[in-house]
Amino acid sequence: MAEMKRGANVALTREIPGLRALVLGVTWNAGSERALDDNLVFATILCGADGRARSDQDFVFFNQISSADESVQQLEQALGPDNEQIEVDLAAVPAEIDRLVLVLYVNDGPAQRRTLGQLRSCVVRVLNADGNSELVRSEELASAFNTETAVALGEVYRHGADWKFKVLGQGYSKGIAGIASDYGIPL
Repeated sequence: MAEMKRGANVALTREIPGLRALVLGVTWNAGSERALDDNLVFATILCGADGRARSDQDFVFFNQISSADESVQQLEQALGPDNEQIEVDLAAVPAEIDRLVLVLYVNDGPAQRRTLGQLRSCVVRVLNADGNSELVRSEELASAFNTETAVALGEVYRHGADWKFKVLGQGYSKGIAGIASDYGIPL
């Protein structure tokens, strides 16, 4: 297991030949902030070469638990210490998809006036779906959050014939609207 800092990347399929599928998980601790804990949403955005989603079908979250091609699926029950997990079949990801961006955001409604700055911890992990062994994890990301209500945690992306993972940790004070604007998700 390697811990990665923001901006660091690793060549997953070059380091692990034959890697077929990933489980991407996020673990957070909201302490006593129950409204925050209950209203955090983990999602994946499938992006083309332009860095934007092709349509709302490229946004996988609790209301759309699978991409149209079923290459990316949110797991109903997270395994291990993760609060939420998404499974990715690397070979099934359409060729026109360049990257999968992992995001965490505070859902509107009862969690209003809650921010990611209230989190005690937030870590994203990459596991080999074959056996769920941890490949890498991000550094503790929560310490950098303040008024943000959404964060792009990391991304799995194509690099030639290989797949790489990069820790982002980029916060958004405009929540899901800021992420939707950057990645072209129609809301």
